[in-house]
Amino acid sequence: MTISIIVEGKNDRARLKRLLHPEVHIHCTYGTPSNETLDQLRRTCFHDEVYLFMDNDPAGKKIRSLLRDIFSDAVHMYTRKGYAGVEGTPDEYLLTQLEKAGLDEYIMYP
Repeated sequence: MTISIIVEGKNDRARLKRLLHPEVHIHCTYGTPSNETLDQLRRTCFHDEVYLFMDNDPAGKKIRSLLRDIFSDAVHMYTRKGYAGVEGTPDEYLLTQLEKAGLDEYIMYP
């Protein structure tokens, strides 16, 4: 099965790409997604195992809520409050979250 992780922005995607095998697809919402973006994500990730990794701020919580309605079986990953989003989260903490989500086999440890 294909693994898809949905993040907020391109910097979040770039950060995770450094830690994951290329076979893991990382999609961006580019902020609060429009209905068109939500439809595109639904079509693209419909048959995938989906993971949501949003910032721990009001915008991230809003995006997570929108995506939760579409991907009700998605695995949720969280950054810690105080980190500057996914892109500002230390690698050690990102790796811990990826491991907790069961993505060990896809991690490329630094």
